[in-house]
Amino acid sequence: MRMFFALWPDAPTRAQVADAAAALQLTDAARPVPQQNYHLTLAFVGEVPSSRLGVLQQIGLAQRGSACTIRLDAYEHWRESQVVATVAHETPPTLLELSTRLRAALQDHQPALPWRAHVTLARKVTQAPVLQAMSPIQWCAKAFSLVSSDTRGSCSVYTVVDTWPLLDETPTR
Repeated sequence: MRMFFALWPDAPTRAQVADAAAALQLTDAARPVPQQNYHLTLAFVGEVPSSRLGVLQQIGLAQRGSACTIRLDAYEHWRESQVVATVAHETPPTLLELSTRLRAALQDHQPALPWRAHVTLARKVTQAPVLQAMSPIQWCAKAFSLVSSDTRGSCSVYTVVDTWPLLDETPTR
């Protein structure tokens, strides 16, 4: 199974991301990400045997994080990975901490790569499009999920395996 931890948007956020994707002027070769696949990856796990699913669920269950608002406020083209994404120029510290803890718990599964809050909008974008300014998307993240990815078909199919709530932020006084 191919697995990852991610934020999964609610319907209104998903619709806003779809509107942002529709505003892009991409070539015919680009492959838009289907709306049902929009997500914000916190930690990529990769291929794991089904016998490790319980371990991954325990890693998710052990995490504590606060709900937060992510402001996706720009488009970027990443030439090396050939994607266009909407990105957050400022990542909420609580989200960065959650991603860091998840990636540390998975240290035997993945290299320590830099992490940026983003949602991929299109793949196979070999030519950098003209990226206009976008209307910011305010995404209130209240939970994170363990997701499996089936990439055998013409389009990836993502299935949420388990979900854990993010705690309400308590103002400090």
